[in-house]
Amino acid sequence: MKIKSFHLPFGVQVFKAFSDEARVRILHLLYVQGELCITDIEQVLEFTQSKTSRHLSYLKAAGLTSSKRQDAYVLHRLNNGVLQMVQQLFKFMANDPQLEADLQSFKVLYSNRELVISRMKLAQQLGGGLGMD
Repeated sequence: MKIKSFHLPFGVQVFKAFSDEARVRILHLLYVQGELCITDIEQVLEFTQSKTSRHLSYLKAAGLTSSKRQDAYVLHRLNNGVLQMVQQLFKFMANDPQLEADLQSFKVLYSNRELVISRMKLAQQLGGGLGMD
């Protein structure tokens, strides 16, 4: 369901959410990456678990995000209904140095994770160890 218009209380919540740099950075990561677990957000933004959790709770209460449990992880994502509005707001922040740095950090984190997974698979195929000297 997409939001075609909204009432003042919801609008106030949206703009309050965007009034905090930490929440904007979280929203941007979720907007670009889709779904992320809290650990990924913490590592990329270099936030503590409590700070990240507090901001995610705020965003969920404001109606901007939701979460789902998948195995041992809770994945956070933007609500479909606010995607178009969030997209418009991030158009105004295109090429922001901090938001770009966050995305670069995520790419490094993801590539390191892929490298470890690849080495673990290779080690399993070879019959033990991580294959590292």
